[in-house]
This record gives sequence, C-alpha cells and structure tokens, in this order.
Amino acid sequence: MKLSHFNFDLPKELLAEYPSENRDEARLMVVNRKDGTIEHKMFKDLIDYFDEGDVMVLNNTKVFPARLYGNKEKTGARIEVFLLRELNEEQRLWDVLVDPARKIRIGNKLYFGDDESLVAEVIDNTTSRGRTLRFLYDGSYEDFRQKLKELGETPLPKYIKREVEPEDEERYQTIYAKYEGAVAAPTAGLHFSKHLLKRLEIKGARFAEVTLHVGLGTFNPVEVEDLSKHKMDSEELLIPEEATRIVNEAKRNKKKVCAIGTTVMRALESSVSSEKLLNPYEGWTNKFIFPPYDFSIADCMVTNFHTPKSTLLMMVSAFAGHDLIKKAYEEAVKEKYKFYSYGDAMLIL
Repeated sequence: MKLSHFNFDLPKELLAEYPSENRDEARLMVVNRKDGTIEHKMFKDLIDYFDEGDVMVLNNTKVFPARLYGNKEKTGARIEVFLLRELNEEQRLWDVLVDPARKIRIGNKLYFGDDESLVAEVIDNTTSRGRTLRFLYDGSYEDFRQKLKELGETPLPKYIKREVEPEDEERYQTIYAKYEGAVAAPTAGLHFSKHLLKRLEIKGARFAEVTLHVGLGTFNPVEVEDLSKHKMDSEELLIPEEATRIVNEAKRNKKKVCAIGTTVMRALESSVSSEKLLNPYEGWTNKFIFPPYDFSIADCMVTNFHTPKSTLLMMVSAFAGHDLIKKAYEEAVKEKYKFYSYGDAMLIL
C-alpha cells in the first residue's frame, strides 16, 4: 500500500485540545473485524467485552517534562529545547531538538531558569533541528535531574495550540505510569481510571505490563510514497518475564490478549517466538507495521483516532483491514469523535 491510501479530510475542530472531563467517559467506538459492525459506546463500557482470564497489555512508561525554554547567550533569544534522550549520565549529555534551529550552532551556550542556574553548551549538530547538549550544573546527578523537572513542562503535542496548564501534568500521564523515559504519552491508556481498572480486575481480567519509552519518531511524518522505504526511529523496550508468562498463558488458554495502544502492539510484535508466543526482551525496537501484516500476539486492541498519513493509522489499518478502518474513520468524522492524543478511543475486536 502507498502513503496516499492513508490520507483523509480531518476537520481541525476534531483535534482534541483538552481530554474528556473524566478519563473513562471518553467516547468509545467498537469495531468488529468479523462482521464489520460499528457500535458507539463510552470508554467505561470496555468492561462488557472482557471476561475472566482475558489479558490487557499496558505500557507503563512515564512521560517526563521534556520541553524546556532557555535563552541564548549574548542575544538572549528564547529557544525551545526538547529533550529526546540522555546519552551519557556522567557527562550530562542529551540528544535534543531546538527551535528555532537556525540560531543554534556548536559552541553556543543556553541559560535556563530565572536565576540561570542551569547552563547547556551545544557540542554537536545531529540533524537539521537536532543537537547534542552538555549540561553544566554543579550539583549531584539527582539534583540535576530534579532541576530539569522543575524547569521542564509537560510535552503536549504541537497540534495543541494552547498553553500547557497545571492539569496537563496529571492528565497527560496514564494512571499506571511507572518508569520515566517517554517524551509522549501512550495515549490509548489515558482513558483508564482507577475505578475501571478495579472493575476489570474484579471481573477476572488480568494485566501484563511492558515498557516502551515513546519517542518523537512515532509522530515523524512519512515522506515516501513507498512505505517500505520509511524508517522508524528506535525506541527503548523492556518486556519482562512476568509479562510473557501472563500473555502466553492467555494465548494457550484461548483467552483474549488486548494491546492497549499502538506502542504496546509494536512492543509485542518486536519479540515473537517461532511458536508465535511472546519472548522476554530488553533493548530497542524500530518496528514499523503497515498493511499487509500478520499479527502474532494480540487479537484485539484499544487505540485513539489518528491523524492522516500517520504510522499509527497504518498500523491500525494493518490490524483491522484498510477498508474497515476507512469506514470507521468516516463514521468518526460524521459523529464528531475527537482525534489524537487527548481524543476518543476505538476498540477493535
């Protein structure tokens, strides 16, 4: 399939600027692959589709406040610095994106905070917007990380035009987030409330946790018509033994395995055994899933509504079938479902 197959008209007003007031009261479209039916529900109705022994796989990555604003030495120009990943703990080296990039060259210094107590020096250019920064800070590593947290803000996606608000710190994080390392939330999981998780648990559903630290590469535009030529950025992935045990037991017992989000689906498909079971894994993945694709682990998934031509839409189309997803998205636009990170959800059975 080609890039142009994944284009559609998305009215701007359907991009969600804010999340639903209560996590589990977002809308839920239920898409059935067997009979092609589409139902309209609330997210908390998810419980009706799962029984004892069914497994939901969650991504427990935690978003860190990755967006900082500094001032360039001499000119004082305001520069946005987006922390992508830490390269070296001892030397405090970070891979970052800067904006506007044309002003930032090797050797430049940036000052952060009202007291300018944190300074960074540009030591390398990595891409047109990418730089390597060395942070200069006198305190301990723990103090340095605390300083980054204090100065950083929740990295809401760029399509959200409003200012970041205090509530975003909690709402742009799943309630089961544990391990810091993501620069974007695994957004399908944002709809789970403590109450809904408890109700699922009481019903006998089980939960397996993996960690995939979401990078900005997930949102990189696809710029080639031939999808096989697109390269995904690598993201750090951990699939612990405990998760593989829970998932493989469910598969052997013919129970549902539901991937909560595209990040989980990518994680699961990155470590499959020859018997089509899940293997433990620790490392990196740059798995890119687009149609046609034969899935091995999950037999249902929860996902948000994605933007045109995105790698996320391609994965969902590979799972549900291109024609069915096209039909579902036309229905979503007609019914005014909210799209993207803070938007509504879809359950594909």
